[in-house]
Amino acid sequence: MKTDITIAGMSESVAEGTVGSWLKNIGDEVVAGETIVEIETDKVVLEIPAPVAGVLEKIVKNANDTVVNNEVIGVIVGGEKGAASTEKSVKLADAEEVSQPSEEVSKSAKTSPAVRKLMSENNLNPADIEATGKNGRIKKDDVIRALNPTLQTISTPPLPNIQKLEQVKEVERVPMSSLRKRVAARLVSAQQEYAMLTTFNEVNMQNVVSIRTKYKERFEEAHGVKLGFMSFYSLAVTEALQQFPVINASVEDENIVYHRYVDLGIAVSSERGLVVPVVRDASNKSLAQLELAMKELTEKARNNALGIDDLSGGTFTITNGGVFGSMMSTPIINPPQSAILGMHSIQKRPVVEDDEIVVRPMMYLALSYDHRIIDGREAVLFLSRVKEIIENPINLLLHL
Repeated sequence: MKTDITIAGMSESVAEGTVGSWLKNIGDEVVAGETIVEIETDKVVLEIPAPVAGVLEKIVKNANDTVVNNEVIGVIVGGEKGAASTEKSVKLADAEEVSQPSEEVSKSAKTSPAVRKLMSENNLNPADIEATGKNGRIKKDDVIRALNPTLQTISTPPLPNIQKLEQVKEVERVPMSSLRKRVAARLVSAQQEYAMLTTFNEVNMQNVVSIRTKYKERFEEAHGVKLGFMSFYSLAVTEALQQFPVINASVEDENIVYHRYVDLGIAVSSERGLVVPVVRDASNKSLAQLELAMKELTEKARNNALGIDDLSGGTFTITNGGVFGSMMSTPIINPPQSAILGMHSIQKRPVVEDDEIVVRPMMYLALSYDHRIIDGREAVLFLSRVKEIIENPINLLLHL
């Protein structure tokens, strides 16, 4: 009996995806529920399980092919026929292993596609080849020397008055992932469609740094999570958004959509690229609840475990380039939102307080906003309010 492998799990907000990699080859035996192929979308990587046990008979969609929801991407043969096919495929795999032992190993080696092909064609194991390239990379010359060991002992003295030929530089072209392509398209769209401006301010982090230093151990003991800076930023943003709701709004056709809640996007760098998981109802969360929510989402992002629901929605975004050492930037709005706040590295700088020059931990803030619906006045006042809350967080706790 033949069973189609179909794409399922993509929501209406995800129009299409790309086949990332097949974890099984044609003729391989599969177990029901076992992940056999990965589908990359603009939000997450979907792991597609085998619907039944059997043998992978056909692959309809190969790596980098575009797929849509419920589309057939492969076929599994199960039942008695599947069992017979399994026995046949095992024998075939054994035969292939004898004749081509290095093909799969070559794929994981640090080489260019041309070098991998050369190793595979000559049944060479990368582990047996002395790599002379940077960071253990196997070069074409290394493979040639492995095929002709006598070349290693031949030493040719340099000829005088002959100009050294320029070495051929290797290049490698890697297709952009669905996530990277989608992020690129959205950022370009934001640049083209939005009347985007950026306003700046700087904030004195002295009080937040002092609170964090004094209470971080007690905070972790009480709540089971470390006290970071992002929870203070988030608390300041959610409070300021309630006072300036247009910053939390979005444009829909010729309408301004005001969100009476704050679903806060936190930009996170992952192995797949930039993702923006969303903290739901951030305005109703305490410092501890914000830290716990962000910790969970960050861990899921690093483990490629984010679901579509984790990334959907979002009314406002915070991006913290300071963790990478950025001192100043102009962040790009995350559509369909209308503003984004950029935080940066905290650096000690001389400032004037009470007519005296003192050294304080300072940080630049950058608010990029859509001038179609947000006037400069609201943008500047919003950013000033964020600055005020961060510099005096006790006022927020006391509702002052």
